[in-house]
Amino acid sequence: MQLTDYEHGVVPLDQRKNWFSIAAVWVAIGIDLSGAFLGIELAAGMDFGSALAATMLGSLLLGLLAMCTAYVGASSGLSAAMISRAVFGKAGGAILALAISISLVGWFSVQAGFFGVNAQSAFSALTGFDIPVQVFVAVGGVLMVLTAFWGYRSINRLSALAVPLLLILLVVGVIVAFVTRGTDGLTAEVTPLFTFGGAVSLVMGIFILGVVLAPDMARWAKTPRQAMAAGFVGFFFGNSIILVVALLLARVLDQTDLMAMFFAISLGGAAVIVLILAQWTTNTTNVYSAGLAFSSISPKFRRRTVTAVLGAIGVLLGVLGAVDYFVPFILLIGTIIAPFGGVYLASFLAERRAARWAPGAAVARVESWAIAAWALGILAAFATTNPLDGPGFGWFTLTTISALDGLLVSFVAYLVLFGVRRMLSQNRTVTPDAPATEVAA
Repeated sequence: MQLTDYEHGVVPLDQRKNWFSIAAVWVAIGIDLSGAFLGIELAAGMDFGSALAATMLGSLLLGLLAMCTAYVGASSGLSAAMISRAVFGKAGGAILALAISISLVGWFSVQAGFFGVNAQSAFSALTGFDIPVQVFVAVGGVLMVLTAFWGYRSINRLSALAVPLLLILLVVGVIVAFVTRGTDGLTAEVTPLFTFGGAVSLVMGIFILGVVLAPDMARWAKTPRQAMAAGFVGFFFGNSIILVVALLLARVLDQTDLMAMFFAISLGGAAVIVLILAQWTTNTTNVYSAGLAFSSISPKFRRRTVTAVLGAIGVLLGVLGAVDYFVPFILLIGTIIAPFGGVYLASFLAERRAARWAPGAAVARVESWAIAAWALGILAAFATTNPLDGPGFGWFTLTTISALDGLLVSFVAYLVLFGVRRMLSQNRTVTPDAPATEVAA
């Protein structure tokens, strides 16, 4: 089997994939247990109409942003970590690659925890035996790391198997729930726990890291246009499907445990198999991208070795209970990582023909202007986050969606700083014979 994933270079044309297969990977990533958990949380803390609207708006924004970030990945041929090197410089890119790796390992551990909790629930319902959740977390985490070890091709094959089964299960589950329980639960009153903007931020936060890291998959597309199509379909549908299904099932069945919902409508056995596949495809990609990011720090780091080490750390964190910090963690990811997407989008827009965007090109040690734009985006995201929704100050509001605020502010900040830098550079340029010419005149 081909083991290289071209982590330090460009994917050859004969290895590129069509848009549908790449979109399938992103749909498979989006249909996961963390999305189901968030859907259940929104169902318990918002009226159904508002929760549904927040889900669709957040997913639409993700799809549009993914079109942009996928275009950068497919056009440049670079992974997100190599893009960070081009934008932030060698040292700055290494710092960001480290931040991305840490975020992804943390997200991997949270997802492994979701897998363990639901696998334990299913196993107990099927057999009557109560095995510690840590066993399921460890076993599931190891399987996910093994798939990531083999690289994108294995992820692609797993997604091709999982997506049709996932869609069938979800559609059948909703139909059976409506037929057996009716729709009265959709109009039941709940105590409001989320603002609309906070809910949209959560919907985006659960997949915003995937949008920023879209180049990792988009660089496998045959053309930038195909990458954009895959990005929109993969992120809009991938993010919204599981959230909407979880919203519907939680309201109709009045349950807060996903596996219990499927067992309640006699689909427990099928759900066990299919949801295991769902979490497998999602979490494999987390540790895969973590390996790509960390290996970009130095050519001496091999992706497979790094993936194995980071995967082991993620499994350990999952066993120790990282899942308990789910909501704060996704909000923190959106606050810190989303502005990076704004910076590299602006950089590519302003300087796409610059030599540093070429694979393997020499770059400056640190691009302080880019780092400043990233910092401003992070500050904006914290400043616009309502303390009731997550870590933040609530000083003012922009779009009411803090993750999007950070990305937009960093995008604008980079373009402004780029203009200032270019103006200062032009002012420092003085032709040697200019003073002599003035004297002669």
